[in-house]
Amino acid sequence: MIQIRRLEEPRHVNFHTYRTIKRSLAQVLHTRANTHQEQHLNTLALLICGIVGASHVQFEQIAEHAPIRRRKNESLITRFRRWVKHHAITPEAVWLPFARAVLQSLPHDPLYILLDGSTAGRGCMLLMASVVYRGRAIPLLWSVVKGKKGHLPQEVHCALIRRLQAVIPTDAQVVVLGDGEFDRTQLQATLRAAKWEYVCRTGTNILIYAHDRIFTVGDLPLSRGEAVAIEGVEMTAAHYGPVLLIGVWEDAHEEPIYLITSLTDADEAVERYRLRFLS
Repeated sequence: MIQIRRLEEPRHVNFHTYRTIKRSLAQVLHTRANTHQEQHLNTLALLICGIVGASHVQFEQIAEHAPIRRRKNESLITRFRRWVKHHAITPEAVWLPFARAVLQSLPHDPLYILLDGSTAGRGCMLLMASVVYRGRAIPLLWSVVKGKKGHLPQEVHCALIRRLQAVIPTDAQVVVLGDGEFDRTQLQATLRAAKWEYVCRTGTNILIYAHDRIFTVGDLPLSRGEAVAIEGVEMTAAHYGPVLLIGVWEDAHEEPIYLITSLTDADEAVERYRLRFLS
C-alpha cells in the first residue's frame, strides 16, 4: 500500500531516503536485483531525490541535490539524459504501475479526475488527467500532440479516457471535472459509456434544446448572486442529452459560469466542480 504524503519545504535528501524510495519503487515495478532494470531503477530513484531536494526539474539542479558521494555533476547529468532517452523508459513501463498503485490506495467513493489542456514547449499541446487527493492534483496520464494554442480534437480526449479506464479500479466511482474544452458531445458519450459521472464548464454560445425552446447557454436569465438549473436539456445540433445545465453567478465573480453535467443534483454538481479550483 502506497502512502502519499505532502512534501514540506525543499531539503537535502539523504541516502536513507534514497534507499527508501528505491525499495518502494522496486516493490511497485517488480524490479529484479542485478539487472538492467535495477540500474534504471537506481537512476529513477536519484532523479526523484534530486527533484524533491531542488524543487525543480532541470537536470543541473537535480544533480546538485542527488544523494551521491564524490559525484561529478557533469557525468550525473549525462546519466539522467541517457535515462530519459532510453527506448525502454516509457510511461507505460515506468509510470503506469505506480499510477495504478496510487489509485488502489485512494478512497474510491468517488475518485475525482481533473482534465486539463495547455500549451507545451516546441509547438506542442499537453492533455493531462490527474486525480485529486487532499487538495493536490496528482498526474495520472497525459498525451502530447503537435499543435498550437487552442482546443485539442475530441478524439484525443476520448483516447485518454480509454487509457484511464485501464488504470482506474473497476469498482471505483469516478467523477470527471473539466473546463470548457471538455464539454463536447463525443467525450460526454465516452464518459457515459465508462459509467463515469462528469461536470464540465460550457460556453455561452452552445445551442440548447429544452422544453420546446431553442436558445444558447448565454441566454439563461441570470443575475449576480443567482443560480439556475434546467433538467433534461439537449445540446448542440446533435441534440446530445439529456444533461443538466447549470448557471452560477457568485457575488465575488465578474461573470457567471455555466456547467453541463450527468449528475441530477445541481448543488452537488457545483460543489464537485469547485474541486478544480482547490487542487
